[in-house]
Amino acid sequence: MQIPQIRIQSQPALIGLKTTKGVQQISQPKAEQSIQQPKADLNTKTTKGTLTIDQTQAWNDMDLKSVFVQTEEAAQLGREDLLAGIARRAQEGDQLMRIENGGNPIAEHARVNSGGEMKEWNIGWIPSAGSVKLDYQPARVDIEVQVNKPIIETTPKKPEHTYQPGDVEVFLRQRNSLSIDFV
Repeated sequence: MQIPQIRIQSQPALIGLKTTKGVQQISQPKAEQSIQQPKADLNTKTTKGTLTIDQTQAWNDMDLKSVFVQTEEAAQLGREDLLAGIARRAQEGDQLMRIENGGNPIAEHARVNSGGEMKEWNIGWIPSAGSVKLDYQPARVDIEVQVNKPIIETTPKKPEHTYQPGDVEVFLRQRNSLSIDFV
């Protein structure tokens, strides 16, 4: 026996999606920068050193005196010898005046005046120690520096940004269907 049959066949609807990805680009250009360093201002001032050498005493020790010093010394020695001679003659006169007191003043005067003193002799061309006087004032250097700051100029650049948005497209990939069959 045959029984009628119902056959149902269904097909679901299918949705399709088509996507396009978004594109984004970001780039950062380098900033423009200018740096200048001015030279420092430098000023120097030098005071020269001085050296003073006084060798007057050394020349005098070696008996190489100036005319003025020799004249002064000769005048002084002459004064001293004059006064010593006057004193000696006054003393001799006093002794001769008192001849009655005894003794032989004339012979004594002859003996004293005839003999000379022993002369001292020394090397005359070597100056005494420390007779050359030195005075030194060292040089002085003053340095003035004026520092100049660097000149920095910067121009920043904005970032470059491009964006293309993505897209989604929806479509029906398969239609739904229902078929009913009787057999």
